[in-house]
Amino acid sequence: MAELTIDDLAREVGLSVRNLRSHQARGLLPAPEVRKRVGYYGPEHVARVRLIQELQAEGMKLEGIKRLLDESGATGEGLLRVKHAADAFESDEPSEIVSLAELGEKFAAGEESLAVVKRAVKLGLLTPVGDDLYEVQSPSLMAAAEEVVARGISLPHALDLLADLQRYSRIVSEKLVRLFVDDVWKPFVEAGRPDDRWDEIAEAMEGLRPIAAEALIVVFRQTLSDEVESTFTEIAKRLSQGKR
Repeated sequence: MAELTIDDLAREVGLSVRNLRSHQARGLLPAPEVRKRVGYYGPEHVARVRLIQELQAEGMKLEGIKRLLDESGATGEGLLRVKHAADAFESDEPSEIVSLAELGEKFAAGEESLAVVKRAVKLGLLTPVGDDLYEVQSPSLMAAAEEVVARGISLPHALDLLADLQRYSRIVSEKLVRLFVDDVWKPFVEAGRPDDRWDEIAEAMEGLRPIAAEALIVVFRQTLSDEVESTFTEIAKRLSQGKR
């Protein structure tokens, strides 16, 4: 039920009353329920304001947000649920700050250290923050690179492998997203974006990440196993023939 006055709503969402009235004047915020000449706001207004705040935080202008809301035909709650489902795809792994000297110790790159660091920056593995300090975007990925190098693979080759993984993973990711848009989102739009199906769309999006990740792992394990077995067979054959 609509039980919040505009002052209550302002406290709830952390905005000024003036900003809320501005949103309402722009058509971003639905009109309140008026009882005895007092306007009351409900959960749908809270959801709409929070959606506006999140979209603004991503750099969207109010004019663009209004177009998005008008075209989506959503009250705000459904669209916010879908946005949160999309946000869930982002990594929640905290980054770390390391020095250039620490990177050299980790990988013992020697004279190649600067070139290797530049390559890692280009791949998005590292982000320079000044004073020979770098932000490691994914410490777990960095740890995996360390393990690969510790097992004899050169660091440049490890970075080549990472580049290949990024490229092929992006191809698969782009195709999966296109399939979602074509098979899930477009039929939803063509149906008029019914209010009772927003949760269904959000749940479909939320479910994609674990399913896709598991499928990629299973397929990779299968193909890697095939490659290892094939290579070992070839090595054994050559050794049996007295070849290197």
